[in-house]
Parts: sequence; structure tokens; C-alpha cells
Amino acid sequence: MKRRFWFGKAVMILVFCTAFVMLFSFIVMSIWNAVLPAVLGVKVITFWQALGILVLSKILFSGFGGFAHKREHFRNRFRQKMMDKWEKMTPEEKQKFKDELKNRCRGWGGRFSESNFTTNEPGANKPDL
Repeated sequence: MKRRFWFGKAVMILVFCTAFVMLFSFIVMSIWNAVLPAVLGVKVITFWQALGILVLSKILFSGFGGFAHKREHFRNRFRQKMMDKWEKMTPEEKQKFKDELKNRCRGWGGRFSESNFTTNEPGANKPDL
């Protein structure tokens, strides 16, 4: 019984999405053909060309968005969680956290150790990455 319900729901979602895209393409085609040939002297377009313009504008102006949006959401959530923890820490806990972080970063092949940042030679204050 549940299988039929989910299959029927998936079919309905597919039908409504297809109908929405077709309607939106028809509206774009109609507006293009009503306004632009008279104003700019461009050619009249077909339904499929309007659909192609919609897909191209989606790619150019908003990208595919799925993964990047999720990554930004994760970063923002992580940043907020860390800020909440930081605000609840005492000054001693904050200093202990900073010291721990410095010790961990020194272990990365010496790239971030203090010795890389203490010389006065030009360009020597940058770690070699």
C-alpha cells in the first residue's frame, strides 16, 4: 500500500513540475514574441527556444546551486555553533583553547610554527606553503 502511495506522489510531483516548466516557458515565449520583435527587431522564438533560454539563464545567473548552497549552510551553522560555545567559555578556557590550537597547528610539518614568523628578513615572515 505504501509503495503505491509514494509512486503516485512521485508521479504527481513530476507532472506538476513538468506543467510548471511548460507554462513558464510558454509565458517567456509569449512575452518575448510580443515585446522584443517590435522593440529591438529580434526574431520570434519557438517554445523550445524559450525553454533553452530559461535553462541557459538558470545556469548563467544562479548556477546549479545544490552543493554550494548546502556547503554554505553547513559553514554558517558550524560557525554559529562555535560562536555560541566561545561566548559561554571563561577567559581561562578561551586561553586554553587558543594554546591547544597553536600546538596543533605547529605539528603540520612546521609550516605554522613560530620560528617561521620571527625573522626580520623581507619575505621570511610568510610560511612556505
